[in-house]
Amino acid sequence: MVSAVIGFPRVGKQRELKFASEKYFRGEINKQELEKIAIELRKEHFIYQKEQGITYISSNDFSYYDGILDTAVLLNVVPECYRALKLNELDTYFAMARGYQGAEGDVKALAMKKWFNTNYHYMVPEISDDMKIELVGDKPFVLYQEAKELGLETKPVIIGPFTFLKLAKYQGTKKAKDFAEDMINAYSQLLEGFHKLGVKWVQFDEPILVTDLTGEDIELFEQIYQRLLKRKGNCKILLQTYFGDVRDCYSNIIGIAFDGIGLDFLEGKKNLELVKQNGFPKDKILFAGLLNGKNIWKCNYKNVLEIKKELQEYAEQIVLSTSCSLLHVPYTLDSETKLEQEVKQHFAFAVEKLAEMKELCYLAESSDYTKEQVYLDNQQICESERKYQDKEVQKKTALLEEKDFTRLPKRAERQELQKKVYHLPLFPTTTIGSFPQTQEVKKNRSSYRKGEIDKVAYDKKVFELIHDCIRKQEELGIDVLVHGEYERNDMVEFFGENLAGYIFTEKAWVQSYGTRCVKPPIIFGDVKRIRPITVEYSSYAQSLTDKPVKGMLTGPVTILNWSFPREDISLKEMAYQIGIAIREEVLDLEEAGINIIQIDEAALKEKMPIRKSDWYSGYLDWAIPAFRLCHSGVRPETQIHTHMCYSEFEEIIRDIDNMDADVISFEASRSKLTILDAIKDSEFETEVGPGIYDIHSPRVPSVEELEEVLKKLLTKIDKDKLWVNPDCGLKTRGIEETEASLKNLVEAAKIVREKAEKC
Repeated sequence: MVSAVIGFPRVGKQRELKFASEKYFRGEINKQELEKIAIELRKEHFIYQKEQGITYISSNDFSYYDGILDTAVLLNVVPECYRALKLNELDTYFAMARGYQGAEGDVKALAMKKWFNTNYHYMVPEISDDMKIELVGDKPFVLYQEAKELGLETKPVIIGPFTFLKLAKYQGTKKAKDFAEDMINAYSQLLEGFHKLGVKWVQFDEPILVTDLTGEDIELFEQIYQRLLKRKGNCKILLQTYFGDVRDCYSNIIGIAFDGIGLDFLEGKKNLELVKQNGFPKDKILFAGLLNGKNIWKCNYKNVLEIKKELQEYAEQIVLSTSCSLLHVPYTLDSETKLEQEVKQHFAFAVEKLAEMKELCYLAESSDYTKEQVYLDNQQICESERKYQDKEVQKKTALLEEKDFTRLPKRAERQELQKKVYHLPLFPTTTIGSFPQTQEVKKNRSSYRKGEIDKVAYDKKVFELIHDCIRKQEELGIDVLVHGEYERNDMVEFFGENLAGYIFTEKAWVQSYGTRCVKPPIIFGDVKRIRPITVEYSSYAQSLTDKPVKGMLTGPVTILNWSFPREDISLKEMAYQIGIAIREEVLDLEEAGINIIQIDEAALKEKMPIRKSDWYSGYLDWAIPAFRLCHSGVRPETQIHTHMCYSEFEEIIRDIDNMDADVISFEASRSKLTILDAIKDSEFETEVGPGIYDIHSPRVPSVEELEEVLKKLLTKIDKDKLWVNPDCGLKTRGIEETEASLKNLVEAAKIVREKAEKC
């Protein structure tokens, strides 16, 4: 049996790519120095895979920022506003990713969205009617040759033409099918280049095939590939899917002249059934996604080998593959020096998954793998009883009733009461929660973690930072304040540290987007609150001002979705356990005099099934109640906020309203406020704060720009329901740009408020 890896993490063992890129942004290193670091990282990644005997190693899975953005640049899909800056190629690329503000011009970044059901974000290509899609770059060729010089034959990975067209945003009257001819020609040029280089296999990633497709979609897919594959030369083509099953188009896929087909047999629940019912062509290789590329638990060899045995009855040639790119898991367990062995033995990060593949290939060739020591060792770990079981938590969760998920009185009555209590102006201004995490903030946290200062000294500094943050917001004229979140490193990890059942890593970083990496905590056992988490910091902030200060919490669905979850109990049970813990924190905040409480659900849509038919039978039927569980016990005058970002929420807008929050803020700046029509059409009851500027870009929006955004919002949202805020937390931004942006935000709100009050 042979093995394949769809893709490998690119940020490096110690996030070398992140730090190098940020140095480049600051002008501390040049392009050549950045490229040198990237070359060393790719070499290291190739060697790891070669040492573990991976047969099909990917090249071109590396990116400075995002693979979709790489493909856009490769295919000349660069909007004119970025070309007009007349920057070099790399700086133009980063301008598309991050926005740009300088002497050459002022442009916003491309929109950013969640990559299917993961916490990774991709840049949305923009295609205008007059754009000529054609091959203009050589990155896939260069990276293939780079590996070849190391003695490795790799399979270049490219986002497939169909997925690219389906994910793109069209700025004009033309649609995906109108660019099919250009795409076929551009990808044909790619294949011609690979043919000349002697490339044996090319991997086209088409994850869009696991989504709900129309007959027109499938026709376009067939049209593209039936023509494209006639021009493949001597290259063999692997069609790679992941994150789900291909129930809409399996028969179409196997009828096209692909040499290999990659299917996910973990998240793609119906793929095994599809193979059994329809068979698998003898002239094709099945790349079987059986090793989990999204979670960190050790692979259960028994389960993999049993599915592989079933598949052998239908497919003559099978390659053991990851279920998706290993981009979504941390780099290596070798960096974890503090985890107990009893805990650590249950995990496999990207490097360890390569070793698992090697062992599985060995077992697959054994005459009786059940007697092999590596198999016995694996089963002993997989079947052993976990730590951190809590019968009391299990009982509480089991006894939840309908009243625990219902807040009274109804929202309209609460909102009228809250207006009388808070006396906020039209278009109240606020922020999402976090303020810039400066070197001073990071040093304080680092010193405490290293034991250089005690908790008293640590909190003393945090309180100083909170004091300055409150004063600054008052100076800026913001209406509803926040305490800045200086005590927390991450909106999930911080809460997990105060919840039983969680464990934490030192270096288990995962790329979220660009240079942004997160370190998801791991749910290892039953979850409960150990102690009050935020009450002391929020109470102190409120004591400094007469203006309301929001208590800032992370919601149960986001805590779950931004953690590595258990695989031995349901997501629903985990969400309810976390929901009970957050409910306790909400009630303690209320008792301490915090009357506006924000429960962020930034990742509500993240684990939602990709297919609409599965939304209400195993996700939304517990995700929405899990949020309501947190706030159902508060008083009517307590105002509950929530926040969401970087997903397409239009299709579940009524479900979001059913979360029964009083106010919701959400990302809207990069998605060009497309959610506004859905809000208007659904008669949305929740008050709303669409983010009016993009905090993931360093550019400072002008007062005039923000005023125009607010005017547009008021065409869709009632003036009594509109809040004014940035689109996300400010922790990644610098102080100067943050203060300048917020000053302009407050001024724009004031101008629009005065005009509205005169009407």
